[in-house]
Amino acid sequence: MTVSDVYNLQNEKVSEVELRDDIFGVPIKKHVLHQVVMGQLAKRRSGTAASKTRAAVKCSGSKLWRQKGTGRARVGSGSSPTRKGGGVAFGPSPRDYSQKVPKRVRKAALRMALTDKIQSNRLIIVDDFSLPEIKTKNFVGTMSGFDVKKALLVTNDKSENLEKSSKNVPLMKVMRYQGLNVYDILRYDHLFLEQPAVKKIEEALVP
Repeated sequence: MTVSDVYNLQNEKVSEVELRDDIFGVPIKKHVLHQVVMGQLAKRRSGTAASKTRAAVKCSGSKLWRQKGTGRARVGSGSSPTRKGGGVAFGPSPRDYSQKVPKRVRKAALRMALTDKIQSNRLIIVDDFSLPEIKTKNFVGTMSGFDVKKALLVTNDKSENLEKSSKNVPLMKVMRYQGLNVYDILRYDHLFLEQPAVKKIEEALVP
């Protein structure tokens, strides 16, 4: 078991917590992290880019002029991609960019991302993240006490005061443990975990 310190919002050590080695002490494989992150980013793409082909352009299907005798080049319908107002040849069409990543791979990548944070001393466990009121100034003052500028805060339950107080603070993100993901863990320099959420995360990521 790995032992980690638990702090309060004043950055004072109040206790210790044991972390499972099969969650917070696994070998880190970069290719697995890369696969999961790329899958997450691909799933976020809207895939709505579209253009009209010659079949979708509203245009008469009749031949513009007769084949021979006019002295002009032969021509078909006005929806041809070579004509102004015609369809687009080989244009984009709506598509699904999402990549299927197995659940066991996603869970393994989460364990690796958590391991990376604790090995680099960028995992901070807080006993309780409840704020007495909705006030951005108080939140900024609390985070400055930990000397962090870019952090992900993971709570156990919904904390309206914390979520609203941090909403306008750049480089800070608050989420509940159910939404924990590899991309956000790696994107932010520091990871804050509320102590009750640690056990929930361990239960969800047991190999």
